[in-house]
Amino acid sequence: MQTTEFDYDLPPEFIAQTPAEPRDSARLLVLDRASGALEDRRFRDLPEYLNPNDVLVVNATRVMPARLQGRKVPSGGRAEVLLLKRTREREWQALIGGKRLRPGVRIEFDGGPGAEIIEDLGGGRRLIRFTEPITPLLERIGEMPLPPYIHTRLRQPGDYQTVFSRVPGSAAAPTAGLHFTPALLDTINARGIRLVRLTLHIGLDTFAPVTEPDPQMHVIHTEWCSLDGAAAQAINDARRRGGRIVAVGTTSVRTLETAARAGEAQVVSAFEGPTDLFILPGFTFRAVDALITNFHLPRSTLLMLVSAFAGRDVILRAYNGAREKGYRFYSFGDAMLVL
Repeated sequence: MQTTEFDYDLPPEFIAQTPAEPRDSARLLVLDRASGALEDRRFRDLPEYLNPNDVLVVNATRVMPARLQGRKVPSGGRAEVLLLKRTREREWQALIGGKRLRPGVRIEFDGGPGAEIIEDLGGGRRLIRFTEPITPLLERIGEMPLPPYIHTRLRQPGDYQTVFSRVPGSAAAPTAGLHFTPALLDTINARGIRLVRLTLHIGLDTFAPVTEPDPQMHVIHTEWCSLDGAAAQAINDARRRGGRIVAVGTTSVRTLETAARAGEAQVVSAFEGPTDLFILPGFTFRAVDALITNFHLPRSTLLMLVSAFAGRDVILRAYNGAREKGYRFYSFGDAMLVL
């Protein structure tokens, strides 16, 4: 297996810059992974493919408005800070943009506490310590982070949140969930399909391409995830009733398959903690029966995960077909349902 086997060409005009309006008007490419057959639908048609005993598993993480505009003290030089992960009450790992941002440099933010760089973590990453907790202030002084391939400003911060987001902690949205609307969820519920929530906080490394020639040599990023006991029970009950576990997004897949490995006789067990599960072709799926996902970047761990679920050749043919039909790609793009 070579990383180049997960490459494909995508002209920039196929990269969606804004979400569909309304969200469930996005296109939906339905893929039968056994036959490779494709069907063109709209996301609002999703309930037609779900059965009453199925469970729809979504990631309830909420994107933090974690991009902060600051100035160095006393020079006043620009410093852009993107918070990645809190390590202690006032300490965060962050990605910092600017010049000469070394340990010992102090940064101030309009309307917020000051901070000091205390360690260089390499590659633009720094460990910083705030003078007071920053989390309660982020909604007021922070900006919503966006992937580097999106150049259009958000119309409103909620455009980059799912309708079921609850738990702050992500540096990026679980984008397969962006297609859902309250009305669509009502339709799904009326058909007897249960919505089950888990949490995985997404880090920016999710966008990083695999650079090693052999993807098995890639060190996967670790992300914190949680599946509580009630959610695990609902999933296990659904499988016993003959229902399918339909994962919304690769983050839900990663959490479910992590929880499946924590279990014994049941499909999944409650789990909370970091996961470094790297899903490549050849992986045996224990918990996921169907997948809703967006179209992912070339050479990404997400494309490799989807290829493991449906087959690399099947996925790349589907991607080529989607491009020929004008589908929109990446975070604000259209969706796939893989059955």
